[in-house]
Amino acid sequence: MLGFWVRRTVRVADHGSAPRGRAGLYRAERAAAFSRDGEPVHDTGLPPRGYPGGHRHVRAQHRARLAALRCRSSRARRDWSSSAAAPSPDHRVAARVRADLARALAAGFLAGEWTRPGLVESGSVVLGRRPRWLAPLARQTIDLYPRPPHDRPRELAASISARPAAAKAAGVRPLVQPVSPTRMMTNRWRLPVLDGLGDLADLLGLTSSELDWFADPRHLARTAADGRLQHYLVSHRVAASGGIRVLEAPKRRLKGIQRVLLDEVASLIPPHDAARGFRPGGSVRSYAAPHAGRPVVVRLDLEAFFASVTVSRIYGLWRSAGYPEPVAHCLAGLTTTVLPHAAWRAVPRPADDDLLDAHWRLGRRLAAPHLPQGAPTSPAMANLAAFGLDVRLTALAESWGGRYTRYADDLAFSGARSWGTGTSRLLEVIEEIVRDEGFRLNTRKTGVMPRAGRQALGGLVVNEQPRVARREVDLLRAILHNCRRHGPSTQNRDGVPAYEQHLRGRIAWVAQHDPVRGARLLTEHEAIDWTR
Repeated sequence: MLGFWVRRTVRVADHGSAPRGRAGLYRAERAAAFSRDGEPVHDTGLPPRGYPGGHRHVRAQHRARLAALRCRSSRARRDWSSSAAAPSPDHRVAARVRADLARALAAGFLAGEWTRPGLVESGSVVLGRRPRWLAPLARQTIDLYPRPPHDRPRELAASISARPAAAKAAGVRPLVQPVSPTRMMTNRWRLPVLDGLGDLADLLGLTSSELDWFADPRHLARTAADGRLQHYLVSHRVAASGGIRVLEAPKRRLKGIQRVLLDEVASLIPPHDAARGFRPGGSVRSYAAPHAGRPVVVRLDLEAFFASVTVSRIYGLWRSAGYPEPVAHCLAGLTTTVLPHAAWRAVPRPADDDLLDAHWRLGRRLAAPHLPQGAPTSPAMANLAAFGLDVRLTALAESWGGRYTRYADDLAFSGARSWGTGTSRLLEVIEEIVRDEGFRLNTRKTGVMPRAGRQALGGLVVNEQPRVARREVDLLRAILHNCRRHGPSTQNRDGVPAYEQHLRGRIAWVAQHDPVRGARLLTEHEAIDWTR
């Protein structure tokens, strides 16, 4: 028996798989001291330790064998070290075999009775036999998952692959590949039941191939040279701050799909109370009103808000909503995108050198799957992704005796008393929380506004009550007056299309926050002759 073990050791060494460490080299040297028939070969008067007998051989022959073996062992160790950096094809094949086995066992377990005997029986069907390690694997799986995880087949497969009992199944291939349907296990917000991809396709009115095309799980559209194969129209604008804003608007068909997801699913998941934008009942006024008449108001801005929300966050949101892993992956693909290489090359650099670092960070974010700015689902999904941020900042504000609200990427804090020198410490803690939640502050837009000065949030002055700035109202009144006296064509110097509706929209903005002034401006608007 010992001779058999030694001969196997010699064959392994000859084929380039190195015995590891000094102990392995000692076994190899011992192996060289045995003849083909398993008898020991040595140059001393004593047999090797643990072996009952032996024959003498010439010292020179023995040394020659040891020298040759050491050379082979050294070469094998070099080969083994290089393979640690780059896995060999054999290792990759073994990993695929192990993953295939784990997936097959996970599907088989979920398809059968969720008990230890049931898992053993299901595993026997998958393998075509009942190995000894199957019963311990079933016991370990039941201990980890008392209830069958029908919504987590991928997680179950990873767990099976990591179990100690599964380590004994190296090289085993499944005889059959069972299919187990997934289903929702929780539904906290009474969302549409989507147990599988077929249910999602039915909700969206798509075939399975169309669903895979629009979800684009492998992000193939990013490298498509033909723009017709891409799902988004990319454009850019220069922001008021001088930075470049990249807009990714979905094409007509995908936009319709996203609107269905927004109306039927995403809008039913409630965001945090501090989120005042892009939700039913939310507005700029509800964002600014809690801070009216406060001694100090702090305004902050999140850098590249939508691009900072990664696909992993969105997948986690859909999973927390109760949807199974395949459905959550598909929903994440339908609501995120990756900016194509050619589109980013067409985006100009900002003229201000101080903005180059932020521009570089934007490019890095857009190169990874993210929420597109321009998709109908993005504002609602961004609100949900910032839930943890809102929870922590609300608690921080309350601990400082203040208030906190957020409108998209605009953050607002206010205190019942002046924080004085403590304001800088508050800003430091806010920045730490924002960074810890995966976002970044745009420090160029941070403002601390005491009551003695003008306190503005979201275009409204909040020193007393949220109102449109008097300067803006006076400018609008002057435009309406000149339109009535000289004709609208004399005032539309920028060539704004639908100028009448444009002015009516500005009047509605004023009336929303000051009905009396809004009524006066509307009277001026109705007195204009729009044919001039």
